[in-house]
Amino acid sequence: MRKYLSFVAMLLVAGLSTPLRADEEIPPKVGIVEKLGQTIPLDAEFYDETGQLVTLKSLVNKPTVLTFVYYRCPGICTPLLNELARNVGKVDLQLGKDYQILTVSFDHRETPDIAADKKENYLTVAERSIDPQAWRFLTGDSVNIHRLTNATGFYFMPSPDSNWVHPTALIFLSPEGKITRYINGIQYLPFDIKMAVIEASNGKVGPTIARILQLCYSYDPEGHRYTLNIVRVSGILIMGFVGVFVIVFLIKPRKKRAKIKEG
Repeated sequence: MRKYLSFVAMLLVAGLSTPLRADEEIPPKVGIVEKLGQTIPLDAEFYDETGQLVTLKSLVNKPTVLTFVYYRCPGICTPLLNELARNVGKVDLQLGKDYQILTVSFDHRETPDIAADKKENYLTVAERSIDPQAWRFLTGDSVNIHRLTNATGFYFMPSPDSNWVHPTALIFLSPEGKITRYINGIQYLPFDIKMAVIEASNGKVGPTIARILQLCYSYDPEGHRYTLNIVRVSGILIMGFVGVFVIVFLIKPRKKRAKIKEG
């Protein structure tokens, strides 16, 4: 019964916690404060799945999807990672080439062995083959964990049953470690992930289609997803019609009259 109540509480936190502004002085006990444009501590050290001590700087070298979980979570961490693994097979970007995923445990009690087991599970959930180096599962001590969670505005707290109450989000980083976007919750669309990766890459992933998508779609901070920008698209269509009108009814008739005069 206690585990059930804890799970319900975590779902409520994930669904109802509203992201706060980065300029608010007092951070919440549980929730997300969006810190767009800020850079994560690249010198922070974590252990990878093999037990090797690595810095974030050595890992973040391309657009990165950062997720915070704890591997023994009885609640929302599993749905989050399941959804992410399924979307890896649906996003028409190549994991490992166009972007990468870093999953970090915020429970300092967890070890690389636990991370390795989790990694093996989720590499098999994805609908396409994944380079093991493209999705890393990290653990660390409380100091480095809090350096990273505080820098990204991710706040969590222990629950009475030795678990954790925490929000859920995908946090997108540029290759330089700058925070570029948050997608909150445990359900999201492949298109939202693709757009966020494109933003994180500064248009370097599929540059032509990236420019078109960024022109036609904009991020809705309230709904935390990308929506068609009707005003912008309408403006483009109107300009297109004006251009066609000018060519068909003004330029072409003039050229035709000029040819008749020359003849």
